[in-house]
Amino acid sequence: MKVEPRAVARFETQVAVVTGGASGIGAAVARMFVGEGGAVVIADLNSDRLHAMTDELGERCVALDADMTVETDVERTVGTAFSKFGRLDVGFNVAGIGNVQRIVEMDRATWDNVLGANLTGVMLGMKYEARQLLAQGHGGAIVNVASLNSIVPMHMGSAYCATKAGVAMLSQCGALELGEAGIRVNTVSPGLTRTPLTQAGLAVDEIRDAYLERIPLGTVGEPEQIAAAAAFLASREASYVSGINLIVDGAWATTGYPDLRFMAERQAAR
Repeated sequence: MKVEPRAVARFETQVAVVTGGASGIGAAVARMFVGEGGAVVIADLNSDRLHAMTDELGERCVALDADMTVETDVERTVGTAFSKFGRLDVGFNVAGIGNVQRIVEMDRATWDNVLGANLTGVMLGMKYEARQLLAQGHGGAIVNVASLNSIVPMHMGSAYCATKAGVAMLSQCGALELGEAGIRVNTVSPGLTRTPLTQAGLAVDEIRDAYLERIPLGTVGEPEQIAAAAAFLASREASYVSGINLIVDGAWATTGYPDLRFMAERQAAR
C-alpha cells in the first residue's frame, strides 16, 4: 500500500536523510516524513528491508545500502538527497547498535564497534548534513536519536550508555555551532521501544516485566511514537527549539533502570 500525504503536510516539498531507515524507529520516521508530504533518502545495511521500504513508499523514497561508519558512504548518502531531489532540509541520524557487557570484560574491538556505530556514525551524518545545509543557506534541522541511557546508566551497558550520552552532547555542540546559520540540532532519547534491537529482550517474560515495572505508563513504546517526537523537532512547529534532549520514555527516567545482571549470570551458568 502506498503512503499518501495527510491533509496537513508539514514536510511538503522537503527532503530528509534517514540513517538506519530500513526498520524500527528509522523506518517509522521515513514513513511519517513521506506521509506528511516529504521525500527521503534512507540508508541502511539491510538490503531486503531497503527494498521493502522503497516498494512501500514509492518514488519519494530512495534507498541506499550504506554503512554510516564509512565516511564515503555517509557523503554519498547526503549527496544523493541533493542529486535526486535537489535539496536537503532535515537529517535524521537513527542508525545504531546495542551492547551488553561488563566493563572488566570489555574487549577493545567491541568497544570500538559500538563507538563507531552509535557515535562516530552520528558525527559523520551531522558533518555532511550540516555541510549541505550550510551550502544551501536556508537553515534546516538535524535530529539525532540517542536513548534513555544517554542520562540513565544500566548494568553491563557502559559502551552503549557512553555512546548515547555522547550523541546528546554532540547534538548540543551542533546546536551551538550551527545556530547562527539557522540550523537546529536536537536529540530524541527513546525509552523501551518495540524494535528489532529490543525484540529478543521483550520475548523474555522476566526481562519485559522488569522493564514494565519501572515504566509509569506501563507500556512498551512503539516506533511511531518516537517518530512523532522526531518529526516535531524537525518541523516548523519547533522553530525555536534547539539543543535539547527530548526523553520519550513513558516517564521511565523517573524510576531508573532495573538490575538485570541475574539474567546474564543465569545465561553464563548454562
